Order: sequence, then structure tokens, then C-alpha cells
Amino acid sequence: MKYRRGYYKKDGTYVQGHFVNKSPKRSKGRKSKKGCLGFVLVIVLALIAISCENDSDCDSNCSDFSSQAAAQSAFESNRSCYSNLDRDNDGIACENNNN
Repeated sequence: MKYRRGYYKKDGTYVQGHFVNKSPKRSKGRKSKKGCLGFVLVIVLALIAISCENDSDCDSNCSDFSSQAAAQSAFESNRSCYSNLDRDNDGIACENNNN
């Protein structure tokens, strides 16, 4: 705190000297940015976790498809997801599925 000397206003009135606080003022309702950043980070991580749960189609086996043609079309649509359909890596999915 610092003492402010008295002064005259433009209208000629005198203002008595008093102590003033020179520290920066913070509004009472304002929260720190670190708290907001943490909240946003938690929300983003939750959204990522939810989106990863929807990849359950990638866990398909040959028995999940009605025919070899259906398994082959799924395999062709996304080879990285359905890589377990082609065990011997020859590009043909579910070779033993004769339905």
C-alpha cells in the first residue's frame, strides 16, 4: 500500500490524501486459466475414449460374416481394421468360410 497525497479536482474541491492499493486487481468471479485448461483436457480425453469404443467392428471374426464374399468386401474396405480375417496374408479373407 502506498499513501496518495491529497489533490484538487477540476471543480476546485480538495480530496484528502489516503492509502491506495497498487497491486493488480482481480475480479472475484474469475477463475484461473489452469483450471479451465484442465477441464478442457478432461473433456477431450473423454471424447477420444468414447470414439474408440465405436471401433468394435474391427474385432470381427470369420464366423461373424454370412459368406466369404461378405468377409472379403469388408476386408477390402478397411484392410488395417479387418487384418485378422486374412491369417496367411495372401489377400483373401476367410478362405475356409464356404457359405
